[in-house]
Amino acid sequence: MDDDGIPETAEDRLRVAEKILERAAKLGIPPQDVVVDPLALTMGADSNAGRIALETIRLVVENLGNNVTMGASNISFGMPDRKYINATFIAMAIHAGLTCPITNPLVPEILTTVLAADLAMGRDDYGMNWIKAYRSREAAKQEA
Repeated sequence: MDDDGIPETAEDRLRVAEKILERAAKLGIPPQDVVVDPLALTMGADSNAGRIALETIRLVVENLGNNVTMGASNISFGMPDRKYINATFIAMAIHAGLTCPITNPLVPEILTTVLAADLAMGRDDYGMNWIKAYRSREAAKQEA
């Protein structure tokens, strides 16, 4: 966001990110040290909020190459069964380029979704992290 508030479009949010990078450069901060937050607003108030956040992530990564952070659960605020919305959104955001999600990894659906997204994105060689997590889940079931 800038002095005009939170932009309504992904393209306008990209322009704000570009301004932030320009100001950071003037202060001697290199682009790789800037993490961009495209702002996930709640879909309960704006049904386009998820699409705009995802498109902003994609544009920032494609055009600027920065790491991207986001409060991933903001997207579901005010909605029922938030864990399913959050899990789906975080997988889509990872695909769009999200690198630094702010989320609760102790929510099983979130943890499993992040592992599955890493596997699908080719970031889990031979599925070793997925298999290890699966074995842990199965062992926990046996202990219960």
